[in-house]
Amino acid sequence: MDVIRLLDQASLQIGAALGLDKREARIEARALGVHAWKVDAAWLISHDTDPLTGEMLTTYDTLLSRRLEGFPIAYLVGSREFYGRPFKVTSDVLIPRPDTELLVELALERIPLHRSVDVLDLGTGSGCIAITLALERPLAGVTAVDRSAVALEVAQLNAKTLNAPVDFLTSDWFAALADRQFDLVVSNPPYIPAADPHLTRGDVRFEPVAALAAGVDGLDDLRRLIHDSRSHLKRGGTLLLEHGYDQADAVLELLCQHGFEQNLTWRDLAGLNRVSGGCRPGAVAPSG
Repeated sequence: MDVIRLLDQASLQIGAALGLDKREARIEARALGVHAWKVDAAWLISHDTDPLTGEMLTTYDTLLSRRLEGFPIAYLVGSREFYGRPFKVTSDVLIPRPDTELLVELALERIPLHRSVDVLDLGTGSGCIAITLALERPLAGVTAVDRSAVALEVAQLNAKTLNAPVDFLTSDWFAALADRQFDLVVSNPPYIPAADPHLTRGDVRFEPVAALAAGVDGLDDLRRLIHDSRSHLKRGGTLLLEHGYDQADAVLELLCQHGFEQNLTWRDLAGLNRVSGGCRPGAVAPSG
């Protein structure tokens, strides 16, 4: 068995088992090879006809078997790209997803390039949001919190690897922040209803449920964040929250109930309602 034949075979297996198209399956098969053999993508091309040793086959087959069982590719290879950068991920953190890049883009629109502002990322997980904001806006003071100490270890490692100046803090949402206030608060909190069948399908089966589910209607943490955030936002500050595709109306109503102004919802690339936000009274209106 040589490299190219193994990857071709693995691609077919992955596609059939997981319902991926040919391109996606091929990308995954190659990613497993890169990780299993500790090579780069260019090596797979330049050595495509090389015969594989028994050890190389065994290492690859072990990873492939776990993927065919549905174990997330990001956890198998230990990383996932987000906003053009590689982030280490483990089963202690959510896998970064393209949908969340909308939250980052909206946040960047509200962080000046040439002036320092205070930014808070709640429930940072892998740190992908906070680290991206810190790297894209070097003058911003970015703080990131998570209740999970093991998740913060992953985030801190990512920050060190990417040389991102982020202040990490163990906190159950705002609990450890005392009276600190911020110009911008962002979060991708748990928002899936606890009984939602999606929690038993796909990658989310293997992700930390505490970072996914939030009560009967999925709004428990969103309610808490909206309620508590006003006392941690400066006048003129903005709150941006990722949520489920069918939760925009509920989130907007909560924002209104707690005195936020200029409340808006933004759609992701799939056209689904994905992020809602508003301003503490006296703020400049969010751009649409």
